Amino acid sequence: MKYYGLNELREMYLNFFEQKHHLRLKSFALVPENDKSLLLINAGMAPLKPYFTGQEIPPSKRITTCQKCIRTGDIENVGKTARHGTFFEMLGNFSFGDYFKKEAIAWAWEFVTKVLEIPDEKLYVTVYKDDEEAAKIWHNDIGVPKDKIFYMGKEDNFWEVGTVGPCGPCSEIYYDRGEEFGCGSPDCTIGCDCDRYIEFWNLVFTQFDKNEDGSYTPLPNPNIDTGMGLERLAAMMQGVRTLFDVDTVKAIRDHVCELAGVTYGADAKTDVSVRVITDHIRSVVFMSSDGVRASNEGRGYVMRRLLRRAVRHGKMLGIEGLFLEPLIRTVVEHSKSEYNELEEKYDYIVKSLTVEEQNFNQTIEQGLNILDGYIAQLEKGSSKVLDGAACFKLYDTFGFPIDLTREILEEKGFTIDEDEFSKEMNLQRERARNSHSETSYMGADETIFNRLDTNITSEFVGYTHKELTSNIDFITTNDEILDTVSGGDVFIITSKTPFYAESGGQAGDFGLIVTDTGKAKVTNTTKVAGAKIAHHATVLEGSISVGQSATLIVDMKAHLDIARNHSATHVLQKALRDVVGSHIEQAGSNVSKDRLRFDYTHFEALTSEQIGEVENLVNEKILEGLDIEIMETSIEDAKKMGAIALFGEKYSDTVRIVDMGRYSIELCGGTHLSNTSQIGTFKIISETGVASGVRRIEAVTGRAALEYYRVLDRTIDDITKAVKAKRTDVVKRVDGLTADYKNLQKEISSLKSQIANQKASAAIEDSIEANNVKVLVKAFDNMDIGALKEMGDTFKDQLGEGVVFLASHTGGKVNLVCMATKGANDKGVHCGKVISSSAKIVDGGGGGRPNMAQAGGKNPAKINEALEMAKRTILEQIG
Repeated sequence: MKYYGLNELREMYLNFFEQKHHLRLKSFALVPENDKSLLLINAGMAPLKPYFTGQEIPPSKRITTCQKCIRTGDIENVGKTARHGTFFEMLGNFSFGDYFKKEAIAWAWEFVTKVLEIPDEKLYVTVYKDDEEAAKIWHNDIGVPKDKIFYMGKEDNFWEVGTVGPCGPCSEIYYDRGEEFGCGSPDCTIGCDCDRYIEFWNLVFTQFDKNEDGSYTPLPNPNIDTGMGLERLAAMMQGVRTLFDVDTVKAIRDHVCELAGVTYGADAKTDVSVRVITDHIRSVVFMSSDGVRASNEGRGYVMRRLLRRAVRHGKMLGIEGLFLEPLIRTVVEHSKSEYNELEEKYDYIVKSLTVEEQNFNQTIEQGLNILDGYIAQLEKGSSKVLDGAACFKLYDTFGFPIDLTREILEEKGFTIDEDEFSKEMNLQRERARNSHSETSYMGADETIFNRLDTNITSEFVGYTHKELTSNIDFITTNDEILDTVSGGDVFIITSKTPFYAESGGQAGDFGLIVTDTGKAKVTNTTKVAGAKIAHHATVLEGSISVGQSATLIVDMKAHLDIARNHSATHVLQKALRDVVGSHIEQAGSNVSKDRLRFDYTHFEALTSEQIGEVENLVNEKILEGLDIEIMETSIEDAKKMGAIALFGEKYSDTVRIVDMGRYSIELCGGTHLSNTSQIGTFKIISETGVASGVRRIEAVTGRAALEYYRVLDRTIDDITKAVKAKRTDVVKRVDGLTADYKNLQKEISSLKSQIANQKASAAIEDSIEANNVKVLVKAFDNMDIGALKEMGDTFKDQLGEGVVFLASHTGGKVNLVCMATKGANDKGVHCGKVISSSAKIVDGGGGGRPNMAQAGGKNPAKINEALEMAKRTILEQIG
């Protein structure tokens, strides 16, 4: 067969189906959109589920994609075998109620035999045992001999997810790699576990809807969902054994070997580490490019685990220091032709992954120190087994891989409690599963909007209109579809709307909906299922009915406030990149009429100087009065202009650009001003951290900024009046008062000390003596624990060898302190035991060392009883 590179095969496949009138879409992001059933996209059809269910209308009834995917169910096996991997690309062609089995089978065979020129005699097919329709197509139409058509059971050739939803039989295409790849068994055939017969293309005929009772209902418009692993196909076409030998993956593998100074294939243990790093670096680079950040939850935990496993295996190979950055470049170079986001986000990818690598290098040393402590404890005892909970703490808290723990323990003659560790791991997996929901096939909770006619959609015209007349198509509550409403809160859906629906972090518009019979106040606007826009409305007057003509009026005051904050957010992002660095990427935003909130990727707090510089730069661009131009162009032209795209956002071929005087250029579907001067002014209110590697700026603009300054102005006025100073002198006056306050505090402290000494001198006379140890038990009013301890030290110094027990109450709470000299301890005094017995009397608790202890209590009325108990206990200890 002819050799084809992986990138070449991808293009051949997509081009073939474009010629079959399929719409070619770029890969969706790895982060699922509106799908709580998945942490990461794990199949080509996963992002297309709304089209398969009919909840959304696809842009074409025929679609083809190459979808980046990650599967992490068996991370532990990656590297141990050459079969397992976490990252892969899935080729797919899809039909939504258009063509079905006949075309899907014919085109698959045409691509395999005519385009790739794989010999017919090397190919076999499987069908579901009850799917005679597919079997006849393969034999009668395609000409596949009956002895090359295998009937398989439901477990192998029937696709369904969960207990209900779309499902159907499958047909798979197998390739015979030859006897040299086989197991040598005379019974070796399709279905054997060896590497001879490899399944490389799965055609799913989604023709049923599975009901809750387990029965199957034929779908009125059956679908086609096919999947072919690109790496597996490339391995076939390149005549290599595994995905790690495929050209683009091998380039990474070879780079790992170069960094480690090893030869792949020379040592089995070394090969494991090479494969782990090769696979995992692909996954984390693609995850990072789609905005996934390492954390201890959900997909962030998956990313952290993969990255740390790669780093650990780098150490096992003897690679010194940080080594991920050069491998990142290799991944990008061999995949950027299809995934240009890798190049666009390169600075951020390097920064985020390198910071995580640095952090792990620190924690792995900490983990080694803790493990050394565990080993020391084992060496002192009789057990040869480290408990599983300790192993899991190393794994979960310090990212210390269990196989490393196991290996180090074995070197010392110890083992781990495998059962207990497995129990802890299972609990962790359960927590991970609970971070995404076991939901419906769609992975989203169904709402009232899923019951509305999907053929009726809403058109947003708010870029050019702020008031218009349109027809009311639907009125609903949260759980009921209405014809007429005369009061209360409802959702109103119209054919057209000037109201911007909450999206991309921008708040929805406010305003009014008016008909001949009623009026409703719109308090929010959102996108809902079925490409509809819902106005969250409260009926103020009369009644409103479906079918009526309505006038929709946007609240322009609120709309412009939102636009100010949104336009300012664009300028802010560019200013951050100019001041802080090009690795800055938007990690989230929320713009409302009251303020803007901008989350961005950065790994340390901004200095006050940086905050000031960013704020000044934004205000400079406001004062420059930059024209804001909005245009539509192709995605390629937008990128040539340097337009910034959001992490993981899916863009069509035609995109909307917001250009602010060539200073800030972003892809954006939101509403904006026409000139930056309309922002008015910009003020940063706070800069904080919200997650690992993510910072947040909150700021105000326009009218909200003026209000902020008014409040600040009033506050300064109040301070000037309070300190009796002019505005120009207020800072100097406050500094002087602060200095005076500190001096007075010192004087007060000195006076307190003098009073304490005087009280001590007087109190010493109340001490008693037993067995040459002086004992002082005394109560004072309104002393906190600190003052009580200070007084105790004074008494102890004046007693010589002795014991001091002091009690006080303040604010309804009891404070107890006991102190003893070394001589008193030698005679048997233990302050901790004295405090313990006395604290119980005042409804408290506490303890401490033999020479010092303290406690609190809740019952001041029993302080005298506590004093008596303390005295009795001390005298009993002295004997």
